[in-house]
Amino acid sequence: MFDRHAGGDRAVLVSLMNGRPEAVEATTELRELARSAGVTPVAEILGRSQHPDAATFAGSGKVREIGDAVTGAEAAMVIFNHELSPAQERNLERELGCRVVDRTALILDIFAQRAKSNEGKLQVELAQLEHLATRLVRGWTHLERQKGGIGLRGPGETQLETDRRLLGKRVKFLKDRLARLNRQRQTQRRARERNSVPTVSLVGYTNAGKSTLFNALTHSGAYAADQLFATLDTTSRRVHTAHGNIVLSDTVGFIRHLPHTLVEAFRATLDETARADLLLHVVDASSPDRDAQMREVNGVLAAIGAADVRQILVFNKIDLAGLEPGVELDDCGSISRLRLSALTGAGLEHLRAALEQLARPAAAPLPEGRLEAA
Repeated sequence: MFDRHAGGDRAVLVSLMNGRPEAVEATTELRELARSAGVTPVAEILGRSQHPDAATFAGSGKVREIGDAVTGAEAAMVIFNHELSPAQERNLERELGCRVVDRTALILDIFAQRAKSNEGKLQVELAQLEHLATRLVRGWTHLERQKGGIGLRGPGETQLETDRRLLGKRVKFLKDRLARLNRQRQTQRRARERNSVPTVSLVGYTNAGKSTLFNALTHSGAYAADQLFATLDTTSRRVHTAHGNIVLSDTVGFIRHLPHTLVEAFRATLDETARADLLLHVVDASSPDRDAQMREVNGVLAAIGAADVRQILVFNKIDLAGLEPGVELDDCGSISRLRLSALTGAGLEHLRAALEQLARPAAAPLPEGRLEAA
């Protein structure tokens, strides 16, 4: 019997999405997710699965193909670009003789590696435990064995019941800690509101360049890298303009099929986005999948109650897309879309003008000066 928790950095990727419009982009994204998690993809299995098999998700023939790839590539795990049920995961591990990871578990693992702040770590652990709880309840039948204990278990309590009880206690502890942190954030928010400080949140698909743009506007050193989920912890900086201050926040990037447990765990943090005065929706202008990515971001924003917050679409990475910097105004003369490169600085003056417009009194003219970070 192999150890389901054994590690390994060689993986076979499985994406059964042929025929769907987003198939190519989704497979490329799975490859990047695997690399972001520290895994080396050694083979890819593609196919179509309109009606997933209840026992193994993939049909018997496809499972044999995956098994041959695992053997041939000497892979230690198989990563599915889909959400697997606990039973499907367990059956696949039995058939393939190696660890099987679905998309949700892969994203949770990346978040666990990237979280740096205390709150971020608590949020990720909560999401992981709530995901694990479904495995305890539905899938871990091998733990249902009688096991006596001293001090922890009552007579006849099974290992599964013990695990479930201890997991429940830890989840309650994490939720209490996060609730306290949320109350602190609400106090800070009320202080900003009393001082009439406008708030701006950067939102967008993962790896759209939000952190690079944040650094360009604030002259700070927030971590930025060409990888998925480089930023998890919300970072805020006060930015001075000619007519007052603005609080600019860099937030976690979104992705298609973002695990529900993550959205719930980060809901308190994302609530800052829903209460912002302005959202800068950063889009990777060089991505062939940018329209679908914008829809995914707007879907998450709707789920957290931020659908009605004013947005400015910021098409970033124009240096890679071969576009010129530019700006579009709405019917009221306010900036609604702009094109820039956070990396080269081309077009940043348009975004600075938009932030000046937000900070200035209603009757004041647009300032000519540039923004300066605190």
